[in-house]
Amino acid sequence: MLSRSNPRAFAIAVAIAVVVVPLGYAITGEHTDVLMGIGCGLAIGVGVGLRGGSQGGLWTGISVGSIVGVVTALLAGEGDGWGMILPPILPLAIGLIDGLGRTSLAGYRDISRETFIVAVLLTLGFLPAALTIEFGHPVRRALVTAFPLLVMPWTALIAGLLSRRRQGWRGARPPWLLVMGAALVPMLMGVLFATGVVTQQTGFSGAIHVLLVVLILFASIVLIPAAAFLLGRTAITWLRPRVRVYGHLADYLRVMWVPIGGFAVGYLTIIVLFAGFYGMLGRFQPGAFADIGAGTGITDWLSFSFFTALGQDFIAIAPVSVSARLLVGAHLILSAGWAVVLFAAVMTSIGPKLDRIARRGGEDGEA
Repeated sequence: MLSRSNPRAFAIAVAIAVVVVPLGYAITGEHTDVLMGIGCGLAIGVGVGLRGGSQGGLWTGISVGSIVGVVTALLAGEGDGWGMILPPILPLAIGLIDGLGRTSLAGYRDISRETFIVAVLLTLGFLPAALTIEFGHPVRRALVTAFPLLVMPWTALIAGLLSRRRQGWRGARPPWLLVMGAALVPMLMGVLFATGVVTQQTGFSGAIHVLLVVLILFASIVLIPAAAFLLGRTAITWLRPRVRVYGHLADYLRVMWVPIGGFAVGYLTIIVLFAGFYGMLGRFQPGAFADIGAGTGITDWLSFSFFTALGQDFIAIAPVSVSARLLVGAHLILSAGWAVVLFAAVMTSIGPKLDRIARRGGEDGEA
């Protein structure tokens, strides 16, 4: 079991890193923000992907982990402080998992168990970034790291209340233990605000300041988590049938791999041959191409041949003489002909195999 899990975990981690790290640095230039995004993405993606039964899966882990990682990096880079980062992440992850339809969240017990598991994973994901960031108050580091676990009952209660009207939901009322655990969250946040561990600058004083802090607290523990859960569930529910076609992508690639490789070899061969023709014409007929000199070498002719095969102009070299233009025309005709002829031959030979894969995918979708 462990030997089979290691390659899956590695594949999930690599795919999430390829998505989150470039987008993270495109969103923000702070290393800690990207570290937070990739930490949360990897923890959630690998943890969800390696779970047994119908709750796990390669694409489930990649999808959930990538979205959570990118959103975390986005909130960390664009938000101002931890107040904008922490509240939506846990309910967003739960909404994504619930919307994928890969779990059996049909009651408060199920959703509490799922929320606890995701909270543990997020705590592990926050840990690397929390250890590298300087916090003014000594309690804040522990608070930030353990925040998903602290708000787990509250998040499970909100997710359950927003899901209890759907078909198949078990239990009209939440368990009293879950309600008591959830009630501790606003009490804890109120104490933290009152003692100054968590501060909020409003620019006002007196009653107005207190009112604004209460509104901010209400938005942080009610509005933002509820909106994040609904957004995650709605977005992934809408996206799921539209990406179902990728379920048999590996089957298509196995069929298409050899023809694609044959096309690439032939196309690159044409590019290399014509690079030689262009270089030879440039040597024996000076002035056939513009902007070439003694330093023009094989890399320049390969680049010119490559762009010519794509039908694009190459800035450094341009055909001038009639013979050069005729050679470019012959190159374009041969490249286009190669693509058309090989495409027709490939479709004729592998068409029945692709039809069988499509029929099998249709039967799986109906089931």
